[in-house]
Amino acid sequence: MKKIYVLDTNVLLQDPYSIFSFEDNEVVIPAVVLEEVDSKKRYMDEIGRNARQVSKLIDSLRESGKLHEKIPLENGGVIRIELNHRSFQELQNIFIEKTNDNRILAVAKNLAIEEQKKENGRSVILVSKDTLVRVKADAIGLLAEDFLSDRVIEFDQIYTGFLEVYLELDELNRFYEKGELPLAEITNHPFYPNQFLIIKDSFGSSSSALGIVDHSGTFVKQLVFDNEQIWGIRSRNVQQTMAVELLLRKDIQLVTLIGKAGTGKTLLALAAGLMQTEDVGAYKKLLVARPIVPVGKDIGFLPGEKEEKLRPWMQPIYDNLEYLFNTKKPGELDAILAGMGSIEVEALTYIRGRSIPDQYIIIDEAQNLTKHEIKTILTRVGEGSKIVLMGDPEQIDHPYLDAYNNGLTYVVERFKEQTISGHVKLIKGERSGLAQLAADLL
Repeated sequence: MKKIYVLDTNVLLQDPYSIFSFEDNEVVIPAVVLEEVDSKKRYMDEIGRNARQVSKLIDSLRESGKLHEKIPLENGGVIRIELNHRSFQELQNIFIEKTNDNRILAVAKNLAIEEQKKENGRSVILVSKDTLVRVKADAIGLLAEDFLSDRVIEFDQIYTGFLEVYLELDELNRFYEKGELPLAEITNHPFYPNQFLIIKDSFGSSSSALGIVDHSGTFVKQLVFDNEQIWGIRSRNVQQTMAVELLLRKDIQLVTLIGKAGTGKTLLALAAGLMQTEDVGAYKKLLVARPIVPVGKDIGFLPGEKEEKLRPWMQPIYDNLEYLFNTKKPGELDAILAGMGSIEVEALTYIRGRSIPDQYIIIDEAQNLTKHEIKTILTRVGEGSKIVLMGDPEQIDHPYLDAYNNGLTYVVERFKEQTISGHVKLIKGERSGLAQLAADLL
């Protein structure tokens, strides 16, 4: 039986094309949702862009009929703007204040009551990304769902970038001697290009090896940069060794790193970037950027020039650079960076419209980027550049993103079959014993 889906504002602001995601059912947009969308369309961020996109989409539907009536969609469903069910009579004894959320609930509740009176009444489902709105809906007997169509993966099945395989000791020795093995001789399991294999002895000895699948996906080969020291930093665990391999390989233009706080993502990426630009000269400049999304309450406008305004947001980057340059005195790092001239620390706000050739680009905290923002960044990458995206999908500060629909997860899943990209999930924290316990327990 067909259903009626009532959409909350946050669904449209998260995905303007969500109105086409409900198959052949009826989509209802309460009038108060249009008011909320209208109040956001002047924002200069992703929410404002989506609000403007929603406005254009709904305006284009007017060509097919009147919005307060049912307008057919290409997927077989219909859409309409609900103008009449704003009566608070059913909910006035439960929710005293006529907030926008409660007005949306009232629309859905009144529609549900109407359908219940019909002989073949349809189910009315409120779709919202707001947890408390779904809780309120359940409390008044309404069906409520989260909007899940924007999720890249359904569950915690994000690609890790590595697999464990077991071989006999003779095959392990042959791998060490020849430097490669045909994947067909190991297992029938499908592999992705640049995927790592942790090869262990099937009889349980301590013998093991680490290999990487070649671009053709037919051979596993030894690492090019196994146990490589970069700017005084050595990998402390097997996943960090994988990360170093990806960060230093010229033929891998896109690297994605995910992991909890303290797993070494930023430090390894900066060390690799400095080595590739300053020592090897493979790139002209090292560009480091991160999105400006505050943790907790925003501190408001900051005084000073652009560099002074950016410093608080970019401090985690500078902390790692101070460690790599072994600076002791205040202002010493700034003097070093000014003298080198090949390191640029920037906010992502200033990347739009740029073309960035021959640079080693590091984007930190990429889990706070939307799919559209991550596309904007990747399309800025010019010839001869390498880009590293990293972050922790479990630590998201963006109001409309989660571990399953953020830009970093999106790139990991969409690029895992491409020969120019590599990915690894860092597991073990190396910052300190306390930091690892905090990441695991809190």
